[in-house]
Amino acid sequence: MGASESTLAPPPSSTPVRPTQPPKAQDDYVHVFHEKGDSGSDSPDPDSQNVPVAVTKDWTEQLLSDPKNRLALLTLSSNAANDCLKAPSTSIRDQQVFNLRIPYEGAPVTNQRSSGRCWIFAATNVFRIAIMKRYKLKEFELSQAYLFFWDKLEKANYFLESVLDTVDEPEDSRLVTTLQSSPVGDGGQWDMIRALVLKYGLVPQSLYPDSFNAKNSYQMDSIITTKLREDALRLREMAKSSTLSRSTISKIKAKMVHEIHGILTLMLGPPPNPNDDFKWTFYDRDGKYQSFTTTPLAFSQELSSSHSVRACGGTDVHELFSLVNDPRNTYSRLLTVDHLGNVYGSSAVTYVNTDVTSMKRAAIAMLRRGFPVFFGSDVGKQSDRSAGILDPKLYQYELAFNVKLGMSKAERLVTGESAMTHAMVLTAVHLDEEGRPVRWRVENSWSEAAGTEGYFVMADAWFDEFTYQVVVDPSCVSEELRKVLKQKPQVLPRWDPMGALA
Repeated sequence: MGASESTLAPPPSSTPVRPTQPPKAQDDYVHVFHEKGDSGSDSPDPDSQNVPVAVTKDWTEQLLSDPKNRLALLTLSSNAANDCLKAPSTSIRDQQVFNLRIPYEGAPVTNQRSSGRCWIFAATNVFRIAIMKRYKLKEFELSQAYLFFWDKLEKANYFLESVLDTVDEPEDSRLVTTLQSSPVGDGGQWDMIRALVLKYGLVPQSLYPDSFNAKNSYQMDSIITTKLREDALRLREMAKSSTLSRSTISKIKAKMVHEIHGILTLMLGPPPNPNDDFKWTFYDRDGKYQSFTTTPLAFSQELSSSHSVRACGGTDVHELFSLVNDPRNTYSRLLTVDHLGNVYGSSAVTYVNTDVTSMKRAAIAMLRRGFPVFFGSDVGKQSDRSAGILDPKLYQYELAFNVKLGMSKAERLVTGESAMTHAMVLTAVHLDEEGRPVRWRVENSWSEAAGTEGYFVMADAWFDEFTYQVVVDPSCVSEELRKVLKQKPQVLPRWDPMGALA
């Protein structure tokens, strides 16, 4: 824990309030009272079950009788809504000024291009800090494509094993259809990146740079998805057959994975072998030539060396774990998701569910150590890519459309309105006089063209509503939360919002 822990409001009760009814908005709608003699039947009025065509004319006249709405019509019918409804005050409030900032931000700003690899970029942007400090580098990138290759191959195998695991499920069951919806999607989770690094290690980007299909993954994903869906049908048929042994089926499945390996190799290029030596040559920040020979696995293990851990304020990146804020479920509870993963047989993807205040406290403790924080959020909500602003008051939809938008975080999860869609990195926070966070500095992977030279500002209120995960060192949380890691996890279904891949 940092020398000076931030002072935040005490966390709420460990049991969140589940959403049982829609937000109260009695005063915003018309109430119909029964006339005297009305039976008050619960049967619906037929006229209320359909859109009343005759009345819509009155609705339009009533709406446009207000000059404000006529002005809104002129503006909104000719322009993108977000361009019209952005609150100027957010640009003044959400400035790139912070009083707690890690001393060593990674460089250069990265660019995931037209791919869904944000989780790989966010993770490698965290990993590279230890390497940059270890080798005194001014700029450095790990190969995102290297992990991308092995992730695709592992996901293909995981999917086919899941087909065999679910052979007794109906083909149109929700689990089977969910698994088939995206067998090898680009997204992932922290525990999935950890599984890849433990098995395959890391390499510098200069030794395995992005190919065209790493930068533009749609066609490759489409080809592999079609192949795997076809393989799944055949595999399911064979698994149900009484004439084929499990050993024979396993050999057929292995051939299917072999074919996926061929597609990946031809579209991404052959990656370094995890156990083979590579030679890395570079200039350090003083301009001195350096040469280093190692293997991908040994290179990743350097992150846990005593030198690297000391350089990162006592943080071993291989020991980091996920805190999540899911107010639908009980706090201080270990969660996992059924059939979510990439490396089959590796440790399950797990989350320690806690209140948002505890998440912020842990993130601040990491920043005080001088170490960046991987986090997952719903980046599409109330965000401006160009200006690099994340603020729940950014766009004034209620003012423009005369409606109330009042769902809680739990209700957004329940209805599918929100989920974890993007991973980024926290590198700074601005604290008020009482140590409470006001805004956060966010390192994104959308190039220097997005935000302020690649960095965003996240209002603390946006953190409350749309941040779901932070990845932290165990020493940055309370003993109570560390004990949660030893629990038997509560298993959520594969289609749960916590199964969304950033």
